[in-house]
Amino acid sequence: MANLKIELVKSLNGRLEKHIATAHSLGLRKIGQVTIQPDNTQTRGKIALIGYLLRVTEVE
Repeated sequence: MANLKIELVKSLNGRLEKHIATAHSLGLRKIGQVTIQPDNTQTRGKIALIGYLLRVTEVE
């Protein structure tokens, strides 16, 4: 199974609480932080919600 490299590229300041909670559930709290997550439907759903804050690349 492939993994996704997810980087927070925009600030969480002033965002909806739900969006902040989603970023935290991905392990992202500060700009520039990177996390590796499995490529599954749960992760894709989180990315769909806050994709405007993220940079996502595939990692093998």
